[in-house]
Amino acid sequence: MPSLPRPSATVPTRRPQGAGSIWRGFVRGSVGTGVAMAARAAGALVLNKLLAVYGGPGALTQFAQFQNLMGLFGALPADGIQVGATARLAPLRPGTARYRAWLGAATALTLSLLSLGGLVLLAVNQAAWGPGPVLLFTLGMAAVAMQALLSTALLAAGQRRAYVVQAIVLSVLSTSAAGAALWLRQPLPWVLGCYLGGQALALLPTLGPARRAGLLRGLGLRGLSPVAVRGLLRFVLMALGTLLFGRAVDYAVRDYLIRNFTPARTDLWQAVVRLSDNYSLVVGAVLSTVFYPRLAALAATPAQARRYLRAVLSLLAAGVAGGLGLVFGLRDWLLPLLFAPRLLAARELLAPQLLGDWAKFLVWAFIYQLLARARPLPYLAVQAASAALYAALLAALLPRLGLAGVVWAHAARFGVLLVACGLSHLIISKKG
Repeated sequence: MPSLPRPSATVPTRRPQGAGSIWRGFVRGSVGTGVAMAARAAGALVLNKLLAVYGGPGALTQFAQFQNLMGLFGALPADGIQVGATARLAPLRPGTARYRAWLGAATALTLSLLSLGGLVLLAVNQAAWGPGPVLLFTLGMAAVAMQALLSTALLAAGQRRAYVVQAIVLSVLSTSAAGAALWLRQPLPWVLGCYLGGQALALLPTLGPARRAGLLRGLGLRGLSPVAVRGLLRFVLMALGTLLFGRAVDYAVRDYLIRNFTPARTDLWQAVVRLSDNYSLVVGAVLSTVFYPRLAALAATPAQARRYLRAVLSLLAAGVAGGLGLVFGLRDWLLPLLFAPRLLAARELLAPQLLGDWAKFLVWAFIYQLLARARPLPYLAVQAASAALYAALLAALLPRLGLAGVVWAHAARFGVLLVACGLSHLIISKKG
């Protein structure tokens, strides 16, 4: 299962609310996050356009594979440490002893996991990369991970405007760096390196707002709190499921398609996926910064949590259906505009991708319940079942449908998961 968007945390009150009040709060809280993620999505769309036009056949797929490698490398810090840290930091005042303990533990674990990842990458990929590029990649990813940790801590501290600004800065730097490399006719590996370098540079303008908000006051890596480390490792365990059953599976699928289909064909599939990634970024960020914190605050009152979940699901199902319907209706205009005229043929793959995405967003809302309750074993079980289902669907559909089998497997996978989650929710609600 693809990774859930990283949740941030603010702690709302637990007053019971009706559906109308829940909808208004959800929409109101979504505005700031939506602006930040829309800026990142816009930057990604611009870069996708440049790669499709100037990068040559296969560039779009290679770029996606590089981003997938970045996701694999940073999965445990992003999907584990940051999820746990922001949930723990939200009720604490920046600069206090407990705050320093949690943020210090998050920083130390992030840097340790990335160092370990660098050693693994060197051992596995030494022939292709060599020590120098691996070191540069590891340092770049360390800067990216620390920028993400500080940004989510800013959001947890209520610094939403600073969070939005940092998201825009990240988008501008990474897009500008990669775009400049393309304009200078640099080879694709240099373009990808500039993309990572631009994201790494975003750490520098993040330090100022973090310091002014008091996040760095008294922060150090000495005397790490064993309680904080153990608490974060529980979330790392859940992120391990995302790494093994989500990102690794996606990386292997893309690698298989690159080796077995022509670059022109894989770019058609990748155009649809890249379009999906951009609106998924916005929807996922809204769920992680508005929906998840409230759901986590209601974890001790399951009946209220289920009521809140159902209200958001009804709003999400209708809103997402309308948005995806608009994307489908404008497909003949969007695909050439956002990518290149030669990728208009990707429209034949769009319908199953959109169906799967609609189900995916609703499944994300259901799965956040397990994160809110910090239940690693059920969470890992769902991830494993999702990966196994996806593998079986790909094995059945790829030989029959070719590249279209990938998007139909995506649609069937999340359709089955949505039915399973819905039935599970109904059973639990009747028992409760």
